[in-house]
Amino acid sequence: MGIEFAKGHGTQNDFVVLPDAEGKLELTDDRVRALCDRNRGLGADGVLRVVRSEHVVDAPEGTEAEWFMDYRNADGSIAEMCGNGVRVFANYLVHKKLAKPGGFLVGTRAGDKPVVVNEDGTVTIDMGPARIVGESTATVAGRAFHGIAVDVGNPHLVCVTDVEIADLDLTVPPGHDPVVFPHGVNVEFISQLSDSELRMRVHERGVGETRSCGTGTVAAAAAFLHRAGRASGQLLVNIPGGQVCVSIGEDTSTLTGPAVLVAEGTLSDSWWLAG
Repeated sequence: MGIEFAKGHGTQNDFVVLPDAEGKLELTDDRVRALCDRNRGLGADGVLRVVRSEHVVDAPEGTEAEWFMDYRNADGSIAEMCGNGVRVFANYLVHKKLAKPGGFLVGTRAGDKPVVVNEDGTVTIDMGPARIVGESTATVAGRAFHGIAVDVGNPHLVCVTDVEIADLDLTVPPGHDPVVFPHGVNVEFISQLSDSELRMRVHERGVGETRSCGTGTVAAAAAFLHRAGRASGQLLVNIPGGQVCVSIGEDTSTLTGPAVLVAEGTLSDSWWLAG
C-alpha cells in the first residue's frame, strides 16, 4: 500500500512528515538519511513523525499532548526540538483534522509546546524560556567569533558580528568547544539591521546550513537582547527562507511564522524496504 508522507516547510526549512499514529514504522537512521537525501529520496532538512504520545517510549514524563513530534535531523540523529518543524507539524494536524484550528499542545522531547494555528496561515508557538547559559567561541575558516550560549530546549551558540555574514563559508560545520557542547551545537551568525530587526544565517548540527531554524531565531533574539542589556523585547529575524517574529519575555518566548504544506503522497514499499 506504500508509506504515506507529506512535505512541508517553515521559512524554507523543509521536512518530510510521516504519519504513524501507533508508532509502528521502523524509522531507522538509514531511512531518515535516505528520505532527506535530495537525490535518492524526497529531500529535506529533517523528518517529523506524527505519533500519539502514548506510543513514544522516550517522551518526557508528564506529557499531556495527544500528538508527539518525533523529530529527526537529516543525518538520522534525534533532536530535542525544532521551531519550524513544530509549525509544520501543527499545520499538518489541522489539515488532517487531527486537531482543531486554534490552540493546542504539541509534544516534543523538550516538553509540550502550546501552539496556535492562525487564520492567516501562520503558526505561533510558545517556545518556553530561552536561557542564556554562558559564552564560548565558534571558528569559521580559522577565524574565531565570540558567541553567547543559549538553551532553547536544544543548544545554540549565537555570534553577533560586524562581519558580512553572507561571506561566511558554512559549507562545513563551524568549530566549537566540545567541552561546552558535548552533543554538538547549532551555530547562528547574526547582524543587526535596526533596534528591532536582525539578519541571521545558521549551521544546524546534524544537517548543515539551512534556510531557517526556528529555535535558532529565538536563540538569536534572546542573545541580542541579552547583549543589549534587555530582558525582553520583540524582534523580526530575517533568514534566507523568509522572516519570523520572535518575542522574548522573562519567563517564556514565542515564535510566529508561516507553515506551508507542499505535497502529499506515498513512498513505494520497495523503496522503503531498500532503506
